[in-house]
Amino acid sequence: MERKIVIAGGGTGGHLYPGIALAKALKRNDMDIEINFVGTKQGIESKILPREGFNLKTIFSSGLIGKTGISRWISLCKLPVGTVQSMFFLIRNRPNLAVGVGGYTSAPLILSAWILRIPILIHEQNAFPGIANKWLGKIADKIAVSFEKSRHFFPKNKVEVTGNMVSEELCRPREEFSPPSKNPFNILVLGGSQGAHSINVAMIEALNLLVDRKDRLHITHQTGEADYEATKNIYNKKGFTAEVLPFIKNMPVRYRQASLVICRSGATTLAEITAAGKVSVLIPFPYATHNHQEHNARVIEAANAGELILDNALSGKRLAESIKRAMDEPEYIQAMENNSYRLGNRDATEKVRKICMELVKKARKASGNDNKSKGKYVLSCF
Repeated sequence: MERKIVIAGGGTGGHLYPGIALAKALKRNDMDIEINFVGTKQGIESKILPREGFNLKTIFSSGLIGKTGISRWISLCKLPVGTVQSMFFLIRNRPNLAVGVGGYTSAPLILSAWILRIPILIHEQNAFPGIANKWLGKIADKIAVSFEKSRHFFPKNKVEVTGNMVSEELCRPREEFSPPSKNPFNILVLGGSQGAHSINVAMIEALNLLVDRKDRLHITHQTGEADYEATKNIYNKKGFTAEVLPFIKNMPVRYRQASLVICRSGATTLAEITAAGKVSVLIPFPYATHNHQEHNARVIEAANAGELILDNALSGKRLAESIKRAMDEPEYIQAMENNSYRLGNRDATEKVRKICMELVKKARKASGNDNKSKGKYVLSCF
């Protein structure tokens, strides 16, 4: 009997990248593992996974939160269709374990796994869990959470604090790398995998207040597709040294080069920043489900590892002030870097991998296949 794992998650980078980190960790520990991802055609996984060398199988699924009228009805109709597709996939592949890492594609697969009595592990990235994971936690066998404060949302006999999963490159000790350059001062501006218009606008406004420092600055700015051309042209017009990109592929390298990161506060972004020990200016996405991004950012702020600016208070002036302080007060930056590094969970992926393999072993033993010949794992990420 083959040993197989199914991971459900995707839609955005914040849900997809932890799944990829887990997939690579499983692959590193067993080169015979066969890995497949399942997601939606409209999700970021359709672009990222082929580049990462993983196969992608798609189902119908979309989010419900914030939708009204026809859009909500369409999403509701997709849920049973996606569940049926998931059922057929699970019946065909007969996995030993289903892992949910959040996002609107988790629910159909995890629900199907429960119906078919397949063991379930869910991973919650945010400090404040979403409705789907709080519900799925009731039927899961194990729950891994990123924040200690998330523990009380789930049955205490099932939950384990692991941290959020990030790429292996970000888990290496910072002593292995040269510190980032202070001249020029490197700023990394991110708006999530799809960009953030308000951050793009505020950063462009901030340039007018940083003209006297432009020879001391190097800015890497991920804009998203919509604002890419306009933002790039403004940087060129104002004469700043900047690399403007719609999407950044090699994030670990960019984090290592940065002295300051300006970004949203999705759980995966914060896990990456703290793993690398970087100082951040956090601007939570104001329409995130249950305001979870602000909850995430408050954890960083409380540890004095970053600065929080609410989206409705964001301006070019406020952003320029934060940049100037970071440039002018190196002791302040060093202290915050140390606090950020202490928050990082660089062994989170390995912790989750071990939980996966424990559940797989238990499932195989229960089915009488523990001593059968060596098979392949199939890892699928929804």
